[in-house]
Amino acid sequence: MDWLPIRIRWNSIYQKLLVTYVALTVLGTSILAGYIILSFYGYFMSMRQADLDAWSTALSESIADELEENNFKRVEVIVQRYGARQSVTLRLFTPEGRLLVTSSPQLDRQVADWKTVPGMKEALQNKPAQGVAKGILSNDDRLYTARPISRNGRRLGILRMSITLEQFQRQFRIAIFTVLGALVLTVALCAFISERLARNMANPIKAMRNFAIDVGGGHLGDKLNIHRRDELGQLATELNRMSKRLASLDQERRAFLANVSHELRTPVSNVYVTLDALASGADEEPELRSRFIQTAQDETMRLSRLIKDLLDLGRLEAGVTTLEQQPIRVRDLVNRAVRAIESRMHSKNMTIVADVPDLEIEGDPERLLQAFLNILDNALKHSVQDSTVFISGQVEGNQITLKIQDQGLGISDRDLPHIFEQFYTGDRSRQGSGTGLGLAIARRIVEAHGGKITASSTGKGATFTISLLLNAPSC
Repeated sequence: MDWLPIRIRWNSIYQKLLVTYVALTVLGTSILAGYIILSFYGYFMSMRQADLDAWSTALSESIADELEENNFKRVEVIVQRYGARQSVTLRLFTPEGRLLVTSSPQLDRQVADWKTVPGMKEALQNKPAQGVAKGILSNDDRLYTARPISRNGRRLGILRMSITLEQFQRQFRIAIFTVLGALVLTVALCAFISERLARNMANPIKAMRNFAIDVGGGHLGDKLNIHRRDELGQLATELNRMSKRLASLDQERRAFLANVSHELRTPVSNVYVTLDALASGADEEPELRSRFIQTAQDETMRLSRLIKDLLDLGRLEAGVTTLEQQPIRVRDLVNRAVRAIESRMHSKNMTIVADVPDLEIEGDPERLLQAFLNILDNALKHSVQDSTVFISGQVEGNQITLKIQDQGLGISDRDLPHIFEQFYTGDRSRQGSGTGLGLAIARRIVEAHGGKITASSTGKGATFTISLLLNAPSC
């Protein structure tokens, strides 16, 4: 049966939305239908009561005129005439409550005590009364009014007039069935619309749930085909962007692991071959032994640098490296980096020309020094003999922009976008005796200080640009 899934799969967003929409529709239409029915009933009753009061008032005046003249025969004619309708009953009582004239003489002979009839008690006390009560000797609902008849301060009698509500109740039942039919039709129509709306809302959510499950299961790079201009469409767009980013990160992770494995395998393999050769008797020749020992030391140092760089990069990317925050003079920082690499520059007959303003920034001096050394080391390794490395700086707004320009072969357009990636080997800056992580570490350090680093090349030489925030001037 169709209603079973609602009970069984209450955890479904589709079922929850559908039941909620239908319940709200039923509640709203029921309240509206009830209000209409009650308003219709109250309006009709008030109108009938007003008509009954008008009739009884007019008859009271006519009867009062005849009673003053003791014309009881004329009174009886009036009562019989206006009480001739089957739906109307008209009775005239004496001031003491004794029945004088009635439009239903055969029925009224069976009543022993008229004082117990609704409305008579108030009328005997000279008070008008009205309301709804059962018929005196029947079970039908009747609208009645009882009013004392007075003229010139003299009580002449009591007029009680009642009309049956059977016809109105029959018409009212027809109106109720009509309203209920319209209510059922409205609920059915709204349920159909709600089902479409709930499905329209639930299907994208279900698709995104399955998509998230697939992504969690490792199926990266998939795409949601949801095109909407609401929040669900925006969420689908963000999920697609997330999936694409995760796929990219997973690819970088795989490439990183492959590169690390390769970089670690080479020095370890060289050390193993060297030690194996020494164990096989190569240590008997002093010259060969010294060369093998030097090779083992070099590869061990290379392995140590690689591990240190990997640890540094891992801490920077994870955000667990604590950066010291202290004032730093930019010129002093650049001079420290130049002095640290000066001996290597002389070995290639290279020079460094630095023109940096003496300004102050906030940061970790050792980490920033490491970033500058990595960039200068890259420039040193890929510059030609007898060339110059230029270091310049200028203020741009609240930042200082430092440029390090070498006179090497430059960077190709194909390799330039990947210059700061880990272990990237397509560019000549990733070749040589380094670990291939220097520029990646430099970028992480600069970004950790809220700065930015970029690379450019015009075909001859490469230029690295570093932007860092300046300290606000003190008042």
